[in-house]
Amino acid sequence: MQQHSFDLVVIGGGVNGTGIAMDAAGRGLRVLLCEMNDLASATSSSSSKLIHGGLRYLEHYEFGLVRKALAEREALLRNSPHIMWPMRFRLPHQPHLRPGWMIRTGLFLYDHLAKRELLPGSRSITFGSDSPLKPEITKGFEYSDGWVDDARLVVLMARKAQQMGAVIRPRTRCTQATRDNKTWTITLQDSLSGAETEISASVLVNAAGPWASALFAGTIAAPAPKQIRLVKGSHLVVPRLNNGDEAYILQNEDERIVFVIPYEERFSLIGTTDVDYEGDPSLARISQEETDYLLKIVNAYFRRQTSNEDVVWSYSGVRPLIDDEGEENAQKASRDYSYEVDDNQGLAPLISIFGGKITTYRKLAEVATDKVCEFFPQAGKPWTGNAVLPGGDFTSKTLLLAELKIEFPWLPTELTQRYVRTYGTECRNLLAGAVSIEDMGTLFAGNLFQKEVDYLIAQEWAWTAEDILWRRTKQGLYASEAQTLALKAYLSDSDKSSDTRF
Repeated sequence: MQQHSFDLVVIGGGVNGTGIAMDAAGRGLRVLLCEMNDLASATSSSSSKLIHGGLRYLEHYEFGLVRKALAEREALLRNSPHIMWPMRFRLPHQPHLRPGWMIRTGLFLYDHLAKRELLPGSRSITFGSDSPLKPEITKGFEYSDGWVDDARLVVLMARKAQQMGAVIRPRTRCTQATRDNKTWTITLQDSLSGAETEISASVLVNAAGPWASALFAGTIAAPAPKQIRLVKGSHLVVPRLNNGDEAYILQNEDERIVFVIPYEERFSLIGTTDVDYEGDPSLARISQEETDYLLKIVNAYFRRQTSNEDVVWSYSGVRPLIDDEGEENAQKASRDYSYEVDDNQGLAPLISIFGGKITTYRKLAEVATDKVCEFFPQAGKPWTGNAVLPGGDFTSKTLLLAELKIEFPWLPTELTQRYVRTYGTECRNLLAGAVSIEDMGTLFAGNLFQKEVDYLIAQEWAWTAEDILWRRTKQGLYASEAQTLALKAYLSDSDKSSDTRF
């Protein structure tokens, strides 16, 4: 029998919504999360893939935000070692843009604003003849931050929430939410079939990201307590620009910075831009102006010149930033988060989430769930600081790789490595029953086999080729149009989903 009454309903399947659902479910609350599209289908799969304190935010005096983000880095790296790992960043010095003393001061603060155990500190470096940078760039700095597979982070939190008892409903739109004294009455619509279901909840959380303010006009029928500022950030993927594992942080004349990050072994990820955006966030696309902007900066630094023809893939996302009406410059808009509580006159509480960045998602979720739990005295205590996400229960990638090579000696090394950094120990469930490469079934693209596709459908709410090629894996980088069509045909041949609907 389907459950139709919940303590908490969360609207929004991005990093903040899934973080709150996971935290609340782990404290013993009855939780449902609904997302109108796929999990992480908007902002939370369109980031720069960084777990970072935000070195440049120091210039905007956001010391509190940087401290929070720095403190979170190592907790996240410990809890999700398969999808997150440390990364060294190289900052070429351009004296006419920022003087050396300013950068050294910023890096000193970056090293000391929060406790640091896993990550080494910053240092000055010299670029030699083997540097990928132009020969006139000889000096720079190096510091530590982290990398994250953002879309997989969201999916794994949803899985953890489900393991804790939460009901996870992607492709389910909240069409109406009304409250009568102590209870919310919520109408959910299956985005695939159009079927509607009515449920009730004691507390409602609006974590709709770029849609957080708009949700009030069409669904909740109440004035939005705060407006958000939509800022588009775009990225390019090109063939690898440097052979090392380091990322580069490039300064530009307009005071912005652009990252060049090792991506999926063979590529470099370049980003990001900051452009104010209006309209449907799901329709955000990179403009030629943004492409030219990113390529111009990269070409000013790297020996190897990159053109439009080198772009393998691009993506854009809309960041829902707190709207500071006094700030005209999009790049200076705060990346901090806030939440608003509406429980006036004893009505069923509504908690709305605004702003935030991926590095501070766990802290935001904890603070918001603390507030939710004020309405549930029986709820448990905060617990996510040491919460290992599914697949993260191993001590080192090297040891896990060695174990898997013994257990599955027929598995190609490159594929084993991808499984480790995608699924961690969960890849054993994916590979269950396979004793040869032939048991993996049809090869759709890159090294994406049928057995992995079936696992993603059964265990991770994957439904479309885009879900699989771009959010659950990045094998879309290797997929031809014909291969994509073949995967779509396989997905439509029969109903393989284990995602039971209402």
